[in-house]
Amino acid sequence: MSHIFDALQRSEAERAGSDAPALPGVTELLQRAELRAASRWASTVPSTVQDAVQAEELDATEDADFPALQESTVLTTSTAPAQEANLPAVADEPLDVFGECRTLQVALPPQSRLVCLTDSDGPAGEAFRFLAVRLRHLRHNRPLKKVLITSTVPQEGKSMVAANLACALALTTAQRTVLLEGDVRRPSQGQAFGIGKNPGLCEWLAGDGSLAERTYYLAGPKLWIMPAGTAPSNPLELLQSPKLAALMEELTAQFDWVIIDSPPVLPLADTSVWTRQADGILLVIRQGITEKRQLQKGLDALETGKLVGAVSNCSTNSPHSSYYYRPLSASQRSDNEGI
Repeated sequence: MSHIFDALQRSEAERAGSDAPALPGVTELLQRAELRAASRWASTVPSTVQDAVQAEELDATEDADFPALQESTVLTTSTAPAQEANLPAVADEPLDVFGECRTLQVALPPQSRLVCLTDSDGPAGEAFRFLAVRLRHLRHNRPLKKVLITSTVPQEGKSMVAANLACALALTTAQRTVLLEGDVRRPSQGQAFGIGKNPGLCEWLAGDGSLAERTYYLAGPKLWIMPAGTAPSNPLELLQSPKLAALMEELTAQFDWVIIDSPPVLPLADTSVWTRQADGILLVIRQGITEKRQLQKGLDALETGKLVGAVSNCSTNSPHSSYYYRPLSASQRSDNEGI
C-alpha cells in the first residue's frame, strides 16, 4: 500500500539502527474493509443525496489537477498536491459567533511533530497538504465534514496525524477548521501546540462555561481548538450526554471541517460514541506497532461504512525519492544549469 507519512518518520527508524518490520496482512485487511465501505455507502445513500452533495461541491473552487477520487481510498502522497485557486482568505480573527473565544499563542516544544508548522515545505508537510486536498475531493461523492481520526491501539500516532491534518486544512484549503480533542482520558494536543492545559470539552459537557469560552483560537495556524479539559472519573458517562450531539451540530454549522482526535478503538468504548457523531473515519496504523490481529478487531468494531481511508505512519519504505521536495543548493543549481 502507499504510505502518506513515511518521509517524516523514516529518520526516527534510522536513528534506532534498524528498519521496522513490514505489516503482514495489514494491506489486505484494509483493502477488504475499504471495498465493504464503498459498497455499503453506495447502496444506502439515495442518488438524490449524492447529486445534491456533488452539486454543492462543484459550486466551490475546483482543483483542476486532481480527478474526483474513488470512495474509501487509502490516502497517499504519490503526487504533489495542486494549489487551489481563488480561495477566500481566512480571517485573522475568530468567527463572529465565537467572538468571545480567547486567542492562544502557539509555542511549539523542541522536536515538535507539527510538521505543517515547523517544516511546511518538507515532504511530511507536503504529505499532509495532499491529504487535505484528497479529503476535500471525497466531498464530491459523500457528505464529509466531521472526520474522526483514530487507531486500533495507543502509540500509533493518531493525535499527531489529527493535529497536522487540522493545520493543513486550515492553512492550505483556507477553510475554517476546528480540532476537537475527544481523547479525554489521555489528552495531548495542549502539549503538542504548547498552549498548556485549558478547560474545554469536559467542562462544557458538565455545564461549566459557554461554548465560546471553551473553544480557543490559535492565531498562527488560523485554527480553532476545543481541548479535552479535565476528565471526571466517569468520562464515558460524560461523553454519552445528549449535549454532545448538540455540540456537534453547532460546530458543524460554524466550521467547514471538524477534526475529532478520538481515543483508540481498543480496548475502550469511548470511540463508539464518537463514531456515531462523525461523517467519516480515518484510521491510523503504524509500522512496527500495529498487528494484523489488532487491526482486524479494530475494523470489526468500527462502522466500516464510514471508513474513508487509512494513514500508514512511521513507514520506512518510501515509494518515492524526496528529490523534488528539497530545494537545491547553490552548487547543485550550478551543476544542473543547461540540463
